[in-house]
Amino acid sequence: MRSSVVACLAAVLLAAGCGGEDRGVTGGTLRVAGASDVDHLDTASVYTTWGGLLVHQFARTLFGYRASNDFQEAVTVRPDVAAEIPTVRNGGLSRDGLTYTIRLRGGVLWNTSPPREVTAADFVRGIERTCNPALPSGAKAYYIETIAGMAEFCAGYARVDPRSAAAMARYRRTAKVPGLVARDARTLVIRLNRPASDFTSLLALEFAAAAPAEYDRYIPDSPAFRRHTISDGPYQIASYTPGKAYVLEKNPTWRAGSDPIREQNPDRIEISLGHQSPDEVQRLLESGAADLSWDQPVPAAKIPELRDDPDFAIMEGSALDPYLVFNTLSPRNRGALGRTDVRRAISYAVDKAAIVRIFGGPDIAEILNQVIPPHSIGHQEFALYPPSGRGDPGKCRNLLAGAGYPHGLTLKFPYRLSGDHPQIARSVTGDLAACGIRAELEPDTDGAFYRTTLVTPARARAGKWDIAVPGWVPDWYGNNGRATIVPLFDGRHYGPNSSDYGGFNDPEVNRLIDHALDARDADAAAGYWAQADHRIMEDAAVVPLVNQRTPVFHSARVHGARYMPQYRAYDLNQVTFS
Repeated sequence: MRSSVVACLAAVLLAAGCGGEDRGVTGGTLRVAGASDVDHLDTASVYTTWGGLLVHQFARTLFGYRASNDFQEAVTVRPDVAAEIPTVRNGGLSRDGLTYTIRLRGGVLWNTSPPREVTAADFVRGIERTCNPALPSGAKAYYIETIAGMAEFCAGYARVDPRSAAAMARYRRTAKVPGLVARDARTLVIRLNRPASDFTSLLALEFAAAAPAEYDRYIPDSPAFRRHTISDGPYQIASYTPGKAYVLEKNPTWRAGSDPIREQNPDRIEISLGHQSPDEVQRLLESGAADLSWDQPVPAAKIPELRDDPDFAIMEGSALDPYLVFNTLSPRNRGALGRTDVRRAISYAVDKAAIVRIFGGPDIAEILNQVIPPHSIGHQEFALYPPSGRGDPGKCRNLLAGAGYPHGLTLKFPYRLSGDHPQIARSVTGDLAACGIRAELEPDTDGAFYRTTLVTPARARAGKWDIAVPGWVPDWYGNNGRATIVPLFDGRHYGPNSSDYGGFNDPEVNRLIDHALDARDADAAAGYWAQADHRIMEDAAVVPLVNQRTPVFHSARVHGARYMPQYRAYDLNQVTFS
């Protein structure tokens, strides 16, 4: 909701912070503090790093990742509810690479009354729910592009009344996906329409989590759904106050022997929200009033003094985070942002070096000139706009005038209040003003930035926003070529809750995506991903800003903290105390 290298920097970390997997004392209450509520609580819809971290505590997938301070361990796909990784040798994968036969482990239980076992049908339901008409997953393309019959199923699902849980449940009961079959309670058979060497990675994403039958009673991620989440993980949501707090307690039906990637160390996890300043959260951590940050970064100004602190670490990153996105569908300014020449003009305006300084300098962030970040498959160094990243307001003004806008533009600019985002918004606004563009800043006071503001097509088409600065962390690492290009730039999947926020749709990019997905191996695919990156930048679909490393800090009493790169955070269920 995210390739990367997570490394401990010798100049920064002490040995205990770098690789120590020694365990402390279990039990106690883990206190987590941050700013924003999750975008969505429903596994079908969630698409932020902190939202994914939360559902990881109570929702299980067929495959997954075990937190570790060793990068290779942390990004290795492992069995979760699946009993093993399917291979040709063990009979789990057909020789043509098109059929997966996945056997489920026993003893995985829903916390229902009475408890009952998680079944293959629950995973069918979970995957089908990714394209529900009420709030479909921003990652539904992953499954539409791979699973036989999923595209047709989703097309029909989109025509169902999104206001009726009964209608959605009825459609699911009658319109089956041919490529998704629960052969029996413990056997799931998935048939693909093309080989996909990254398919187990797709099934490790939270969107493909099992969904209990009870979820058919609710509109996805509705207030009623959020009051009735069901857990098959180590924790269950005991209470939830929207925008203010979550309390997680141990799930009594969870058994360690049935879960190879999670633990159940804290007795209780308390997540307090509304802490809008990174400095406030840092004070809570340093004083011991909180143990981990939820969504707030370590304040840039604090990093120099924390470098020798054993509770501080810097994790290497591979992310398009943040980047400037254009609403290409906005009718404002005579549809200016739908024009490539206007977007190219703005691409010359932004001072990326200033963004690097906001994040704490080159140890923390590096200028990014393409959409595929370093260490990810398909990354190639090139710069179509100022390679120094310092911007060229004169060039911006000249290009705007040539595009028919000699007097500039007026753009609606919603921005997040958490972390360094207010500073980034002010910096970008100043850059735009220097080339004659007036940005009307709109603070995200109700946490709707990812929940509704950027992901509602009607708002985009009505010009409710023009530019924004979201962030993107690849959904997985390793063979992750499709994890950035597809969700952000494949316009064929644009619709409600899409991560292609600005409605970008280019037939040439789509053609290159198809070639990459049809490639026989990752090396061949990498060339097509790189070509797609060039095309996206030629069309100025977005303005990449920086690739961030991630500074992390925890309270002094935290002893066993293990990292999950895709969530940019320590796994909550693994934490022990000194």
